[in-house]
Amino acid sequence: MSVDVRYRVERIALSLMSASGVVVLIADLFGWLDALAPGGALPKVTLLILSTVTVFLLLEIDRLRKLDVVQDQVTALDETVRSRISGLDDTLQAQVARLDETVQAQVARLDTGFQAQLAKLDIDTVAQQLKQENYLGVIRVHGQFPDVQFNAFVEGATQEVAILQTFIPNLEQLQPSLEKALVDQRIPVRVMLLYPSSPVAGLRDEALRTVRDPAFAVDVKARVEMCLAGLAELHRAVGPDGRTLLRVRVYNSLPSIAVHKADEHFLVSSFLHRQLAIESAQIEIDGAATTMGRQVQKELDTLWDIGRDVALPDWRESLRNISW
Repeated sequence: MSVDVRYRVERIALSLMSASGVVVLIADLFGWLDALAPGGALPKVTLLILSTVTVFLLLEIDRLRKLDVVQDQVTALDETVRSRISGLDDTLQAQVARLDETVQAQVARLDTGFQAQLAKLDIDTVAQQLKQENYLGVIRVHGQFPDVQFNAFVEGATQEVAILQTFIPNLEQLQPSLEKALVDQRIPVRVMLLYPSSPVAGLRDEALRTVRDPAFAVDVKARVEMCLAGLAELHRAVGPDGRTLLRVRVYNSLPSIAVHKADEHFLVSSFLHRQLAIESAQIEIDGAATTMGRQVQKELDTLWDIGRDVALPDWRESLRNISW
């Protein structure tokens, strides 16, 4: 039912009720009601009150109608607000989405730039560069040969182990790690020793004897031969596969330095008067590409090239067959 029709029906009903109240009052004046309903005073009063209310409602009905108009306006306003909020929400969502994409792009660019700068600050690389520039590859100096540390270097090696000495006083301490390198790690082990009959052996005897009681004199020739005997035992212990990886050469030349190498770790000492090389200060070098590393490697290669192979199964006969 439309609003206008409802208002018309309400007005007609109220008019009829109001007219009925007037008719009842007139009928009561003439005594018609008493004739119809004797003793009906209460209904008369009730009818009078209802008539009064009805008249009031007739007077206020236009104002009440305005409430419907207000409701319609409120409904229209609500729909308008909802529509605008929905449009605003879509706009805000689109703006937030664009802002999120912008922030993500900026964060990605910032992260890329940060990673690039961080790469330039690679601590290990910088430290390595500083070692090469300032110390030429030298990282520390040991007071004497560090057996434990060199054995650790050997056990962690994956490329090569090399020893350059006149003889190896501490061969017994190194032998377990050398055996492991040959058998378990399957890497080459090269050993360079002084030729026992070389004139240099006598000179080294004299250099060591100057500070020692003759009773404690070191016989370099005998010590070299003792090392060869020990290496022959190692040769037998490592089996056929390990034997192909163990190579020993003797050189007939003035030794410059003593070198113990495991991959790119070097321990370097000098043949000083008054003490064995392993009792002298040991310069630890890290890196075959460093200045010191290249020089030491060059010396190793030079002594290896001028050396002669020793057949360990019969090393005495092999030494007798060497000619220079």
